[in-house]
Amino acid sequence: MKAKELVLKILSPITNKYLIAIVAFVVWIMYFDDNNLRQHQINLKELALLEEQVSFYKYKIEADKRKLYELQTNDENLEKFAREQFFMKRVDEDIYVIVEEN
Repeated sequence: MKAKELVLKILSPITNKYLIAIVAFVVWIMYFDDNNLRQHQINLKELALLEEQVSFYKYKIEADKRKLYELQTNDENLEKFAREQFFMKRVDEDIYVIVEEN
């Protein structure tokens, strides 16, 4: 009789319908749902990468704004930019383009 009571005491929490439902729900969320733990980790990594890209592009935008301001306010900088970027030259100049090969 005591063995039967011991078995019932051990099996009663396992056969509890609420415990079974909670365990099934947790297993479903962790492994089978569209937002499972693996997908959550992937999303966190992607979020970190995107935040890094946002900071990079904000820095580039600020640098381009400064460069644009310099070009709009100073004619010497505008001429320097045109000569370097578009290979423009004065009438009495020759330009030699040197391309470095790796």
